[in-house]
Amino acid sequence: MLDFNPDDVIVQNGHYIDGALVLESSDSLPVRRPSDNQVYADLAIAGPAMVDRAVASSERAFRTTSWATGAPRDRARILRRWADLIEAYSIELGRMEAMGSTRPIKDFLAVDLPYAADCIRFFAEFADKLGGEIAATRTDMLGMVISEPYGVVAAISPWNFPVTQSVTKVGPALAAGNAVVLKPSELTPFTAVRLAQLASEAGMPAGVLNVVQGTGPVTGDALCRHPTVGKISFTGSTRTGAAIMAAAAESGVKPLTLELGGKSPQLVFADADLDKVARNIARSIFGNAGQVCVAGSRLIVARSVADEMIERIAGLSDTLKAGPTWSSQTSLSPIVSTAQLDRIDGMVRRTIQAGAEAVVGGRRFAAIQDGAFYEPTILTHVTPDMEAAREEVFGPVLTCQSFEDEEEGLSLASHPIYGLAAGVHTADLGKAMRAVRSIKAGTVWVNRYGRTADYIIPTGGYNSSGIGKDLGRQAVEANMRHKSALIDFA
Repeated sequence: MLDFNPDDVIVQNGHYIDGALVLESSDSLPVRRPSDNQVYADLAIAGPAMVDRAVASSERAFRTTSWATGAPRDRARILRRWADLIEAYSIELGRMEAMGSTRPIKDFLAVDLPYAADCIRFFAEFADKLGGEIAATRTDMLGMVISEPYGVVAAISPWNFPVTQSVTKVGPALAAGNAVVLKPSELTPFTAVRLAQLASEAGMPAGVLNVVQGTGPVTGDALCRHPTVGKISFTGSTRTGAAIMAAAAESGVKPLTLELGGKSPQLVFADADLDKVARNIARSIFGNAGQVCVAGSRLIVARSVADEMIERIAGLSDTLKAGPTWSSQTSLSPIVSTAQLDRIDGMVRRTIQAGAEAVVGGRRFAAIQDGAFYEPTILTHVTPDMEAAREEVFGPVLTCQSFEDEEEGLSLASHPIYGLAAGVHTADLGKAMRAVRSIKAGTVWVNRYGRTADYIIPTGGYNSSGIGKDLGRQAVEANMRHKSALIDFA
């Protein structure tokens, strides 16, 4: 039985620096469980002095340990042992994650944890395979392109998938030989410390992976402005990504990987398998209560099948059961906070006032008083200028628009701001490829929707949805800089 009592879960409130738990803080912040809005811990907030301590520790570990200078295969062995330990402590991590986040225990153990462990193993295999190359030059010269780590990488992870998002950012940076300072979200902070402790147990030198807790405006800002940080990786909102770019530039030019907001379309042609498409779309927008950066939140469907498509998705939404994340019966997650719940509800209400119709949902769960839960919602009669169609809702809200021909469908699928992901559903290969070429997005799925455990496929957005790539070979290369050497031995 996977069910557990959240009051039995113990978290370690502190930062993790130089291989040890640090309980000092300049301030603290109450942390609440999304499922029942109960405070379960006070979070230690790292001010600039604590951030400086963590960065200095990582910089020292980068210079003085063998992490960057030793045999890369030794680095890979430690990363693989880390992945094994994450699996060995799956129940402990699962309860900690489920208790404090939006991830139901059964979903975390079935999806998130194996994904995280195998993601680390994937990046570990790159450790001894990306050393540089020999350049084509004259025969009396030797030209080399040498790949080197940046030194200290700042990784700032979001709250919606705390463990998987943390390892997605930390894994490639560590495999490339960098030391990392990780700042998890203040809403879901504690599994990051446990991950760092397990990395130490796996043999990672002290300081190679440090964790600082705190808010974005205080801790995150100090980390991004730190002159010793060589590179920044962030997943979160477009507004915060822009603030990070500005903060980073003030302490010198440094590269960034930013996976930001999305408003991803699901383009459905009349020849698609409607049963399969309905299941894909329901999972993409109601999974984790829509709190997914690549959530397929805009249904763009051929007018001849629009009513049938919406009816099928609505039927699937009826089967979802809202409940606490520590119950194995829960299939609809809570919203991460009451503030986010208010934001979602306000956006839906204003969109309905502008002329949209909620054929399903459109309100909070009345039967669940303490937790932050929102009903699966389908909005029809939506126009592109309406708020819920234009802005990222980050909740279980699907907007619906219909089209007559391919050209209109492709036009509606485009978005003036975002370009993170898209889904295309059709039995016609020509239509599919024209859509793949036309839609401005970093990832386009055809006749499916959502990421798989194919870590080799990079993810990242176009336009205001981000810069650079997570996952894939590109993620490791983004954590390395390249030095040219030309040797004349004539």
